[in-house]
Amino acid sequence: MDLRRILESLSPVERKVLPFLKDGIELREIIKSSKLKYAEVMRALQWLENKGAIKIESRQMDIIKLGENGEAYLKIGLPEKRFLLSLKGRMSIDELKKSAKLDDDELKVCIGLMKSKHAINLYGTEIEPTNERNIILKHGFPEEKFLRKLPKPLDELTDKEKGFVKKLIKRKDIIKKDVVKLKHVKLTDIGRELISKSKGLRLDFIERLTPTILKNKSWRGKIFRKYDIKVSVPRLNAGKRQPYSEFLEDVRGKLLSLGFKEMEGPIIELEFFNFDALYQPQNHPARDWTSTYRIKEPKYGRLLDKNLVEAVKNAHERGVAGSSGWQYKWSEKIASRLIPRAHDTAISPRYLAKEIEIPGKYFSLVRCYRPDVIDATHGVEFNQLGGFVIDENLSFRHLLGLLKEFVYEITGIKEIRFVPDYFPFTEPSVQISAKHPEFGWMELAGAGVFRPELTIPLGVKQPVIAWGFGIDRLAMLKLGITDIRDLFSRDIEFLRNARKVL
Repeated sequence: MDLRRILESLSPVERKVLPFLKDGIELREIIKSSKLKYAEVMRALQWLENKGAIKIESRQMDIIKLGENGEAYLKIGLPEKRFLLSLKGRMSIDELKKSAKLDDDELKVCIGLMKSKHAINLYGTEIEPTNERNIILKHGFPEEKFLRKLPKPLDELTDKEKGFVKKLIKRKDIIKKDVVKLKHVKLTDIGRELISKSKGLRLDFIERLTPTILKNKSWRGKIFRKYDIKVSVPRLNAGKRQPYSEFLEDVRGKLLSLGFKEMEGPIIELEFFNFDALYQPQNHPARDWTSTYRIKEPKYGRLLDKNLVEAVKNAHERGVAGSSGWQYKWSEKIASRLIPRAHDTAISPRYLAKEIEIPGKYFSLVRCYRPDVIDATHGVEFNQLGGFVIDENLSFRHLLGLLKEFVYEITGIKEIRFVPDYFPFTEPSVQISAKHPEFGWMELAGAGVFRPELTIPLGVKQPVIAWGFGIDRLAMLKLGITDIRDLFSRDIEFLRNARKVL
């Protein structure tokens, strides 16, 4: 863009700022000289920077500024000033404190300060002024004058002012140090030439056409301000859903569109449904306090369906369908304990024990809780996507095909592998992993065919294939993040730049 075109493209606010620009001038000086608002000056400088006329540079500066008490003291006077003004003769300490409106800390400071200046004498609980008191009041309080100059850069303080800082900074919230970012302008060759050429030049361009201008033809002989459609403009950030929340809704929507029905269950669950109904023995390590959370109060809930409880008890103690069970004394009290839901599969026996559709497809997308070491791939609070399919002729091969297709559909990842695994409630069992670009192979889900020891006590005779996905890790793959904690991030830049789900 040539210089003439730049001049003709200047906005009104740029034209107002231009006469005040010089090399190294700070933003606050421009605001003061131009009498424009901060936002107007910043907008003008950003547009001039886009045109290559200036560069906006920042530097950090230590400043001394007023604290909360300092602002108050400028209105009512420093404590020592009020102290001496109230002390007109011999007075009790309590009387002086009340008269000068001092708190205990201020009173101690004043007594110590005035004693060091020989302005008072102490007689037990009474105070008497000396002649020095009148001399101090006559000369005034230079510290108060210093406070009126604040804020002020630390490197611009005189030696005397540095002495004030050394004393006042020790007192409660009168002054404090702060670090500020100062913006200043650096002119480019284009900028210098632009300022030179603009002097004495009429820059009253027509900004926009209006019905009045067209009707009276006052546009004739005038210059229209030019617009550069290639210039960089500030990015606009429209409102949008939190990316992880959007991902979860996308997954839920896809499953519903495939004919799956959503299951729901309580967050605070009975161990009966979380473990026992899944044929997990009561002495299993996963039921230890180091692997699951416990509810402190109330500790126990109620097992309402006595027939279901008895059927599960028999499966554990004696077995079903040719199984010998776990062969131990099953405890209804342990099964009645309350815990935060440890995995999504706790919901499945609640539904299988009811009348469900056969064939049927069901899923749950719920929050779960387990003690763990928090790191880039683990959390103590997480979401899981579980579910099952029930039909007369289902096989393990159907399960593998469903899992492979599901991972690809949700994440787009093609590198998937299956590894044999063990779960107390499925046989055969499998672990599914996908290859993360940074972490390598990442475990995503456990799955298998529900054992008869689980399904028969619930009144189910058909085969059931089931799975439980760590949906948070699927989201990491889909959203391209490397730390699971970022799923719940409040970092505005991360949220704005997060990969689009759909």
